[in-house]
Amino acid sequence: MAEDVKTDDLDNEAEASVEAATEERPALDLTVKVDAPSACERHISVTVSEKDVERYFDEAFTEVMPKAAVRGFRPGRAPRKLVEHRFRKEVSDQVKSNLLMDSMAQVSESQKLSAISEPKIDVGAVEVPEHGPMTFEFDLEVRPEFDMPEWKGVTIERPIRDFTDKDINEQLEGLLHNRGRLAPHDGPAEAGDYIVANLAFKNSDGSVISEATEQTVRIRPQVSFRDGNIANFAEQMLGVAAGETRELEVTVSNEAAKPELRGQKVIAVFEVLEIKRIKLPEMTPEFLNDAGGFDDEAALRVAVRGNLERQMKYQQQQRARQQVTALLTSSANWDLPPDLLRRQSRRELERSVLELRRSGFNDQVIRQHENELRQNSNVATARLLKEHFILERIAEEEKIEDLPEDYDAEIQLIASQSGESPRRVRAQLEKRDLMDILRNQIIERKTIDLIVSHAKFKDVPFQLETMQTEAVDRSAAGEEADIPEAMYSEKPHDPKEAEAPR
Repeated sequence: MAEDVKTDDLDNEAEASVEAATEERPALDLTVKVDAPSACERHISVTVSEKDVERYFDEAFTEVMPKAAVRGFRPGRAPRKLVEHRFRKEVSDQVKSNLLMDSMAQVSESQKLSAISEPKIDVGAVEVPEHGPMTFEFDLEVRPEFDMPEWKGVTIERPIRDFTDKDINEQLEGLLHNRGRLAPHDGPAEAGDYIVANLAFKNSDGSVISEATEQTVRIRPQVSFRDGNIANFAEQMLGVAAGETRELEVTVSNEAAKPELRGQKVIAVFEVLEIKRIKLPEMTPEFLNDAGGFDDEAALRVAVRGNLERQMKYQQQQRARQQVTALLTSSANWDLPPDLLRRQSRRELERSVLELRRSGFNDQVIRQHENELRQNSNVATARLLKEHFILERIAEEEKIEDLPEDYDAEIQLIASQSGESPRRVRAQLEKRDLMDILRNQIIERKTIDLIVSHAKFKDVPFQLETMQTEAVDRSAAGEEADIPEAMYSEKPHDPKEAEAPR
């Protein structure tokens, strides 16, 4: 009968003991070859000396011996040679795991590789030889190496504005509009009205690409979809009435899901079912309470002013970031791997949505920005990644860190803008694995603040955002790549009466 050993217990205890001893181990004797296919890619070949392989086996068997149960011997009493012979396979897997982990960590440190993703390695293809050195290869995406430009003392344009009562009144009108109700309108549509339409996208030959029913779209100067735009939308839709059908041309972006439609023109067919016009609510005590628990209009006006100031600060940060990073990245002409751009486009979109959400922008602005990023994801992602690499490098050199209170402040801001509790916002971020994105935002914002603190300023007028584009959450070219939805707020509404988007 074959000898038996409780390998699960052995592996767990041995792993814990080996991990505890790792800090005391001498450095591995490695032969390392690093190839650089691109600025962000490294292909690494590693040879672990036979002496180190045997040392790891010796440590592993030392841990196994006291627990080894071999038929004919009491636990821990079997001769070491027998234990080594009988349990080499089980121990070999553990040794391989430890050698790979320790080797890659040592290579990363000795070669000064700043990894930006997990190593890619085919563990199953790695073998621990009976005799001789162990060899393996892995691929790693790293932060590119570059010379840091001078960032202290740069001149930055800073948008600035003293908000007037007129500005507050316009924002209040927008708030009323955002909480208004859409009511049927019998006449022809005017600018600012809403159409409810069945929407179909067609090829030039008339074949249908995709369809959507009962879409509510506000008549604005232009319309953006996830992968295309309609210019002069308002001009083409003015005067339309229920029962009419209008066909408009959509320019499909160069990053649409279907390659054959990229850069092409498709037809958007709007079958208008109904015209609606906004009915504004009155600023009653009930409205003030529902809008945020305000005691009176004065308190609401204070909150609106605070929101405008946050948006101005966001624009100041964005303008500073754009100018600083334009200067810093002027010589960053390294190419980024297409696979990295595709993966990171998802994360960069989520990051932008979080940034806009915490800065007080409404869902329509966020959706418009989201559509713009979707249509130019590779270009936008490449720019944002280069900015991130440089800002992260400055943060490391200046020892900028993220603190627990930074996360609390960010989450509180997002919660205050979405109308949800901080606890729920945190739970959503953790569930969607977005805490690392929040960390990047915190570090980058602190770094920009540091750069700005050393900058010279030229004040320019801050222009309030005016909504010229209606963002529609549909794709003109059909199925698309896996890019996430924006983190929109969840607001209750009367299902009998549609709440108007801004």
